[in-house]
Amino acid sequence: MSATRRLAAILLADVVGFGRLMEADEVGTLNRLKALRRETMDPCIAGHSGRIVKLMGDGVLVEFASVVDAVQCAVALQAAMGQAEPEQPADRRIALRIGVNLGDIMIDGEDIYGDGVNVAARLQSLASPGGIAISATVQEHIAGKLGVGFEDLGLHNVKNLERPVRVYRAVMEGASPPATSASRSAEPLRAEKASIAVLPFDNMSGDPEQGYFSDGITEDIITELSRFRELLVIARNSSFQYRGKAVDVKKVGRELGVQFVVEGSVRKAGNRIRVTAQLIDAASTAHIWAEKYDRELTDVFEIQDEISRTVVTRVAGHARSLAASRSRSRPTASLSAYDCFLQAREYFASDLTAAQAEPLLMRAVEIDPNFANAHALISMLHTIKYFHDCQADHLNDALASAQTALDLDPEEARANHALGFALIYLHRLEEAGHYLERAIALNPNEVFPRGDYANWMSFMGRAEDALREIEEAQRRDPFTQDWFWDVRASIEVTAGRHEDALRSYRRMKVLSPWGQLYHAIGFVELGEVAEAKACLQEFRSKIPGMTPEQYLDIRHYMNPVTVKRLLDAVHRIDAAG
Repeated sequence: MSATRRLAAILLADVVGFGRLMEADEVGTLNRLKALRRETMDPCIAGHSGRIVKLMGDGVLVEFASVVDAVQCAVALQAAMGQAEPEQPADRRIALRIGVNLGDIMIDGEDIYGDGVNVAARLQSLASPGGIAISATVQEHIAGKLGVGFEDLGLHNVKNLERPVRVYRAVMEGASPPATSASRSAEPLRAEKASIAVLPFDNMSGDPEQGYFSDGITEDIITELSRFRELLVIARNSSFQYRGKAVDVKKVGRELGVQFVVEGSVRKAGNRIRVTAQLIDAASTAHIWAEKYDRELTDVFEIQDEISRTVVTRVAGHARSLAASRSRSRPTASLSAYDCFLQAREYFASDLTAAQAEPLLMRAVEIDPNFANAHALISMLHTIKYFHDCQADHLNDALASAQTALDLDPEEARANHALGFALIYLHRLEEAGHYLERAIALNPNEVFPRGDYANWMSFMGRAEDALREIEEAQRRDPFTQDWFWDVRASIEVTAGRHEDALRSYRRMKVLSPWGQLYHAIGFVELGEVAEAKACLQEFRSKIPGMTPEQYLDIRHYMNPVTVKRLLDAVHRIDAAG
């Protein structure tokens, strides 16, 4: 028997920062939320002919026969919520994020499922606190019918849907989007912001061992393009999924959600280098620009710079002088140091704890002590070592290397990222946030600082903002790495979203030791004790010198209630026998 289907407007609302509010005052928050539902939300929904399908802890799913009614309800609801709880401090008031979609739904008794609901959930997660996000389908149906403006936030991927969804933000009269750290740093993809992927340049040198060099050229071009805010640049990890494959540019455009693709090749022979590059429109496969460079090897940085500036000029229409000037500065005066750095970075990209990377980086800074990026990567390696044995010397070394990198180049995003990363685990959270925010400002398309910034937000008790930040990182890296799912799942566990966390862990190929710990906590909170015990045992076997208590201590959650709740879950697992 086939499922009953119908077209419906779906409104999904969720409380902003619910986990943080509950930690501060569990009973008071629940009582306030119940009062708001009774006095504000339910009457507003009923007044616009909405049907409450179900309440979901801190959220509500509502169905409407009319999409106009759904959006009018969303606007009225946010206006009413903005006037509610005037006696509460601004940071304690209950606020909503709302998503509205028009789509096909499946009916199961009183419940509803399907893509229409899935898209509404994604829209809700993209809405700003106190804001409304709608799909392009909704915008088309209500255009000119309501006194509400809409700002195009561009295309966003939705789980289980092949095509990205265009999202609009409601701009209500007299309202302005909240200026939170998350909204400042996680810039949405707007229609006027061109999106681009740089595929790995082919190694034409005839020596497979030289592959790291062509990969290094590609990654540096990605980095330089990332400095231009006019572009949204897909991260290396996702671009490099196409290495060694016959490329269908249209398919790449669909899979990565980009408008333009850069392809090329590198041939290195003696002290000569030949680089070819071409810029392609992903939709039409038309070649917009192509160039071949036959130069001395010492000109490699000028070639990278010229490719980057030409691509930006062709795609975005202009190249900002500040970014263009920044991209012309050489990272090092020594090609030998640069070669060591490229090899080390290749190891680091494939294995974050790669022992092979460190001696290469030490050799790079021995050759050129002023190589800021090499010092920054050394710092990252030292901080990662600390995760495995909690030896304070690693953090001291990380801090020294990061400070050296920053002294050498204060405008280098990696140097700021490395310092912020180390400062988190040195208990200097306020400083850490400053440097992580600066790293993102200097290179908005670099995804790893965003991941660490999301972790930092979680430690500060800002789980909802942290999830938005990690989602933005994953948007810029569609073939997202296990590490991003690991970060996301740990934040979801901390926020009490245990089912979401389990779904995130299922996306990972291999769980990290600390992922096993959070996975165990998620399982026991859902009553899956046997699975929880297996994960906790895996954590202990992989890091035999560290207890769960020690690991959670180095995570530095600002609110001691968070740590107590996580440790209580661990103790329940052990007590289960």
